[in-house]
Amino acid sequence: MLYIKNVQKLNQKGQLQSVEVLIKEQKIQAIGHNLEFDDQNTTIIDGKNGLLTPGLIDLHVHFREPGAVEKETILSGSKAAARGGFTTVYAMPNVNPVPDNPETFRELDKLNKKEGQVKIKQYASISKDLNSETTLVDFKELVNAGAVAFTNDGVGVQTAGLMYQAMKEAAHYGKPIVAHTEDNSLLFGGVIHAGERAEELNLPGMLSLTESTQIARDVLLAEATGCHYHVCHVSTKESVRVIRDAKKAGIHVTCEVAPHHLILTDADIPGDDANYKMNPPLRAEDDRQALIEGLLDGTIDCIATDHAPHTEAEKAKGFKEAPFGITGSETAFQLLYTHFVKTNIFSLKELVDWLTIKPAELFNLEAGTIEVGQYADLAIFDLSHEEIIEKEAFASKSKNTPFIGEKVFGSTLYTICNGKIVY
Repeated sequence: MLYIKNVQKLNQKGQLQSVEVLIKEQKIQAIGHNLEFDDQNTTIIDGKNGLLTPGLIDLHVHFREPGAVEKETILSGSKAAARGGFTTVYAMPNVNPVPDNPETFRELDKLNKKEGQVKIKQYASISKDLNSETTLVDFKELVNAGAVAFTNDGVGVQTAGLMYQAMKEAAHYGKPIVAHTEDNSLLFGGVIHAGERAEELNLPGMLSLTESTQIARDVLLAEATGCHYHVCHVSTKESVRVIRDAKKAGIHVTCEVAPHHLILTDADIPGDDANYKMNPPLRAEDDRQALIEGLLDGTIDCIATDHAPHTEAEKAKGFKEAPFGITGSETAFQLLYTHFVKTNIFSLKELVDWLTIKPAELFNLEAGTIEVGQYADLAIFDLSHEEIIEKEAFASKSKNTPFIGEKVFGSTLYTICNGKIVY
């Protein structure tokens, strides 16, 4: 058994209340004060007056296993998630081999369960080998194998016909299509947002249109098919506008935003440092403001990290040659709390909801709240102590983030998954 004391949790009104929690056989047994328990068989956790939240939920991580274990493994990636307060993560299928058939999917799912320190939900790909112009996967077989949703994350589905067929299949089986939106015909070799900073650094720019035009296409396809269409890592003001309009039209579209797009812009890129290179790229200040506004008005449903580990050697190649992506699992809550709650842009309840109950609701997950009888997936954060983000402390195998050296509040004290302390 576990007994948690000296913690505060948010009530429905967003007020902090002191509480104690008793956990037995993986589940929350009681919530209250001065709860009775067996001293000899109970581990007592002193939360040091920290914030108790439901375990955070991340709809978007890359664990690189199998195929690129020098960057990350399921074990190291899930340890990184636990260190960030996450107890459920959704793993992208851009690994090698791709989980595009039931045999490969089941093998990966088995590995996730064996190695994972937190709960790992596995996406299947939309098309064979993530080739976005050819053959659809067998949706029925992959749903039966346990696929939670379908995505070609890392590449946009290039033909409307393939996306239409995919959405029809996904709608039939009641599963979401999760889209990395990127029109390759509008890329023109871009590696950074097309703007002043791209010109100053003499780097080819990525147009906002690469993202927004595919979303505009896809929301109409979602309307026609009745599919739940979820957009990954929204980054532009045009994308927010299209999604807002689609929601008003009653189309079943949802979306996420990544912490780095909320915090940084292309103007923050100091030079040819690929730790600032991600896809979609850091955009302009008016895009960043549109993302914040989109969260606050409900256009954007939740926050997801897009945790994308790469080796230091790869990232040392600079913007033109380095792969896209930064790590995010371990720094997400700290950065968001420091930049937005401490500055009164978001309330603490809003931030916690975007990282817990909102993603749970999107994908019909029984998680994201703290209630008696539920699985004990919990996190405790220290909101009062300031610390510096140091790469030496990372649980991830990779350290590719622009936030090294930043002063933050909100470090994770404990993460509990299925009633077990995992961090």
